[in-house]
Amino acid sequence: MRFPRATTFLAAAAIALGAAPASLVAAINATLQASPPSPASVGTPVHWAAAVTGGSDQLWYRFRLREPGGDFHMVRDFGPLKGLDWTALDEGTYDLELTVRDLSTQETGTVISSFQLVSRVTTEAAASATDHPLVFLFSSPGCDAGRARVAFFPTANGGPTQYTPYKPCVSGQSLNFYLAGMNGNTSYTANLLVDAGREETPGPAVSFTTGNPSYDISRLSILPSSVFAAPEQYLLLAPLFLPPFAIDVAGNLVWYAPPVLSTTFTRPQADGTFFTIIESRTDPAQDVIRKFDLVGTTLLETNAARVNEQLAAMGKRPITGFHHEARMIGGGRIVALAGVEQILTDVQGPGPVDVLGDMVVVFDSDLQVVWAWDAFDHLDPSRMATLKEHCVTNPGCPPYYLAADANDWTHGNAVSETPDGSILYSTRHQDWIVKIDYASGAGGGDVVWRLGKDGDFSIESADPNLWFSHQHDVNWESDGARISLFDNGNVRAETNPQAHSRGQVLAIDESVRIVRLALNADLGVFSLALGSAQRLASGDYHFNAGFVFDPDSLGSGRAYSFEVSPKADSAEGSIVGSILLTAPVYRSFRMTDMYGPAAPEPERGTTRVVAFR
Repeated sequence: MRFPRATTFLAAAAIALGAAPASLVAAINATLQASPPSPASVGTPVHWAAAVTGGSDQLWYRFRLREPGGDFHMVRDFGPLKGLDWTALDEGTYDLELTVRDLSTQETGTVISSFQLVSRVTTEAAASATDHPLVFLFSSPGCDAGRARVAFFPTANGGPTQYTPYKPCVSGQSLNFYLAGMNGNTSYTANLLVDAGREETPGPAVSFTTGNPSYDISRLSILPSSVFAAPEQYLLLAPLFLPPFAIDVAGNLVWYAPPVLSTTFTRPQADGTFFTIIESRTDPAQDVIRKFDLVGTTLLETNAARVNEQLAAMGKRPITGFHHEARMIGGGRIVALAGVEQILTDVQGPGPVDVLGDMVVVFDSDLQVVWAWDAFDHLDPSRMATLKEHCVTNPGCPPYYLAADANDWTHGNAVSETPDGSILYSTRHQDWIVKIDYASGAGGGDVVWRLGKDGDFSIESADPNLWFSHQHDVNWESDGARISLFDNGNVRAETNPQAHSRGQVLAIDESVRIVRLALNADLGVFSLALGSAQRLASGDYHFNAGFVFDPDSLGSGRAYSFEVSPKADSAEGSIVGSILLTAPVYRSFRMTDMYGPAAPEPERGTTRVVAFR
């Protein structure tokens, strides 16, 4: 058997077995040191270093922040990291709370340290370089009423104007914005736009020049057929072996994430932030969900070992780590996928077999567990993976610890909230999309239906191969009646070596359990893994074929990002543009700017039923 090096695989509360009496361990005394010291200008990176005397050698650290006039909220939950890099873009005095917990005694020590951020400007706006050469900080004296945003554009060549999200005016305080989505070594002009209720009033222009990016995109090729229409003028890519990055339609680099955030980049959010999963595969305390901003600053973080403490208190199985998905859902909550494993005897083979399933974990805005769904409790484990995948031959398995090999039973790869408050879960190795009774947090987790071959729906077609298989990136569209997905097609490829992956849109009639293919686009390549699907503002679709085998590419795979235009009177589609990357890409996203997804997430309460008869 293999076990994690750290004892944190199970809930840390269990460490009390054999723990030294508290009276034999010195009391915990914690201090915090900020560098640079307070005060500093808004946007200045500040490193907080924790120092501890007393306690044992098994210490965890938690960092919470109180903004001016607010309450404490989580930045990083209990875990082994004892330092924090932090900044903020609003003036005022912030309080950072450090709590240190001794895992051997459960004793804690807490210290609070204050830090003042002051304005960068007095009477004139300015643009300041950040640690990221393609992200600048725009600072303005501000406005007394209404709201404001920043417009910025290349000074020389008349390129497209970009806009930051709005911020409310606060009398007597400066306004600060990150400007992102720019080419390197290029002069830009920016100005504040104040909307006081009638029209936007521009402020004085500010000029600046971006830095020289260190990220190398020489592996990228633009195919001659590329035609990407506005407004989605950027492509955000999440390669498997490179940090995430974004390009414009000409293939120019416009943004990239710091290398430490390159494990599994899940999704951009609607506020200029991003989620990533950092996997250790040896210690759940180092297996992390992190939310970060455009310059890479950690905004919110937890780890699998800390989550296991909370799951144990709920009577749930522990998770082995996070994988594939983390994203915002309704009510300010966060949903993520995690691995669970059990040794099952005479269920998926003779004798004891390690079987990997999935847990859907829902967190509140402080990354505290509020709801969880375990596939072992709601799906039939005797229905093995449709292609009998196991981990020795399938390196994409989630973390596992109980045996040298495991059956990769479910391999979930996407989870989201539906417009009616349910959970939509994609299980690649069952070839199913599963709707789960979440009820916005009040549901019992029952399976409402299973969509796919041998599921609960019939499909309006005589072709037995129209069902998707080993699908990726399943999402409801905003009308609440259609699901878009990337159909890898692994099951079809088993019997037809010429099979291609497809971009599909399924029109769903839940009342009679019928589905029809609104779009079934042959993409001309076979992607054995990875992939994404996205509806664009024009009504076209973006599909990412994430792993097309190529022995000459990084990681032996290349990726294609396609734009597909549906045909009016059929389920076919035509490819109107494509971009090739000679490396595997987990997901890619068309973006209007670097501040959020190109298309809105489905609105809650907007479900409607489409009848076909």
